[in-house]
Amino acid sequence: MKTLPIVWQRLVSSGGTTCPRCQGTHDQVLGAMQRLKEALEPLGVVPTLETREIDDAAFVQRPAESNRVWIAGKPMEEWLGASVGSSRCCNECGDNECRTLEVEGASYEVIPEPLLIRAALIAASQGLDPTLHPGVHGDAAPTS
Repeated sequence: MKTLPIVWQRLVSSGGTTCPRCQGTHDQVLGAMQRLKEALEPLGVVPTLETREIDDAAFVQRPAESNRVWIAGKPMEEWLGASVGSSRCCNECGDNECRTLEVEGASYEVIPEPLLIRAALIAASQGLDPTLHPGVHGDAAPTS
């Protein structure tokens, strides 16, 4: 079986708490993992989840690193053709602007399950047949 590594990273403050948007994304990630396991199993692909914590000091230096997802080694936004934005969050985050995901004209503070699933399915399809995505990892498109 091939694996589809998914990494999610978020702030966990010195008090052991996280912000509401990271908690919301956590719930969405767990739901997406269950649906991805069911969808990908017949294809011989197993999604795996690694959850990373960043502390207050690291967050202050780079707040856009919190609530960030990588799928198959690439940032989620790359799979979706999305961009990263920011907005004010909550007490745990202090005066920092926290990460948002901008997709097709919509801005998300909590990353929704359907976007996580879409990005993972795109990544999984590339892993099954890299020639479907010319130029990625040095693969060329088939010629006629």
